[in-house]
Amino acid sequence: MIPVNQPPENNPGPAFHVGPIPVYGDLILSPMDGFSDLPFRSLARSLGSAMSYTEFVNAIDVTGGTGRFEQRLRYLPEERPVVFQLFDDDPERLVRAAENVMRWNPDIIDINMGCSAKNVSGRGAGAGLLRTPEKISQIFSTLSKSLPVPVTGKIRLGWDDDHLNYLEVARRIEDSGGQLVAIHGRTRQQGYTGQARWAPIREIKECLTIPVIANGDVKSVADIQVIKQQSGCDGVMIGRAAIGNPWIFARMDHEQVPVDEVRRLVRHHLRMMLDFYGEEEGLVLFRKHAVRYVSPYPLSREDRSALLTCTTPEAFLDRLDQILAAPLLAPDGHNGRGSQHQQGNPDAVEEDEPLYACSQ
Repeated sequence: MIPVNQPPENNPGPAFHVGPIPVYGDLILSPMDGFSDLPFRSLARSLGSAMSYTEFVNAIDVTGGTGRFEQRLRYLPEERPVVFQLFDDDPERLVRAAENVMRWNPDIIDINMGCSAKNVSGRGAGAGLLRTPEKISQIFSTLSKSLPVPVTGKIRLGWDDDHLNYLEVARRIEDSGGQLVAIHGRTRQQGYTGQARWAPIREIKECLTIPVIANGDVKSVADIQVIKQQSGCDGVMIGRAAIGNPWIFARMDHEQVPVDEVRRLVRHHLRMMLDFYGEEEGLVLFRKHAVRYVSPYPLSREDRSALLTCTTPEAFLDRLDQILAAPLLAPDGHNGRGSQHQQGNPDAVEEDEPLYACSQ
């Protein structure tokens, strides 16, 4: 693990600062509902993710003391800098929630303005805030004055192609005291369809003095440099591509990872899930990770089904060892996600298919 707020040995200087906080690295695990929990965040952090964003937390839950928001905000000391991400459509309630969660000593508070899920954006929260820029100014102005930590925001390009107000929103964030803006290069209407656009992020970068993070369409290590070159961003936020391949933060594609390392990390991740959630819930929740860890391998439907229906950790690990002990390369010598699709596996997960309720 990387020491708290200290540079790794091979990286003597920070990639950028969030207010006074140095960030050592240019790759960051995206906040993803249902995925960016303590086990996966800390795993990604140990492999090179430069910051730890929590899953987004509803301000209503914080102010009302409902839901499981405290579990979402748990973190390990070695995850710092730690970012608590909140969402709401009510500026006053959002401010109360932010002040409330300061008892857990986050390094940064982030405001979610990117979630496209209907139950969030439809009520005016998440990407719905992009339709009310004046609220954004109010939120950031109040938070930046009342909190002892930097305040940041995550946005999309706009509500739809007829309302691309990313420059206005980004300027409002900075002018109101925001210390970083992360941008998913799609609109709310796009969701996860079509292609992310990098030219608008470059416009934002050229207009702001605070760090700008690009998000969207990372599928391999090669994509990272392309995004940085085309957007001019300070860092790249990675979501779906990290599920099943947290080694991407070490700039490794899955096919570059030795099988023994896959086995070791899957076992470690499962143990963390069991410790964090308890044996029964931890195993069930781990299945969505397991399917992605093994998805590059040409598994039969039976193997895949058997792995995902194991009812005990011991049975799961036994089945995993059987799978990883089998020949891993397809007859043509290729080893990658495409092998399942080429075999006509209807259970294979498409790269652009949303896997969770909301990432940004």
